[in-house]
Amino acid sequence: MNEETVERLELKLAFLESANQELSDVVYRQQQDIDTLKQQVREMLGRIESVRDESTRYTAEQEKPPHY
Repeated sequence: MNEETVERLELKLAFLESANQELSDVVYRQQQDIDTLKQQVREMLGRIESVRDESTRYTAEQEKPPHY
């Protein structure tokens, strides 16, 4: 191998290492976003369930007259 070939390979390796680090950083940030969104979904589902439990309203047909 001549010096030019070695230099090209070193440049390619440096570029690949840099690209790999950037991709790793992106994946890490995406995972943080996913974790945050999962937590928000859990909280929203909890709120929906609590509202659903509180708002059990009956229609006129479902209500029993007070004297029954």
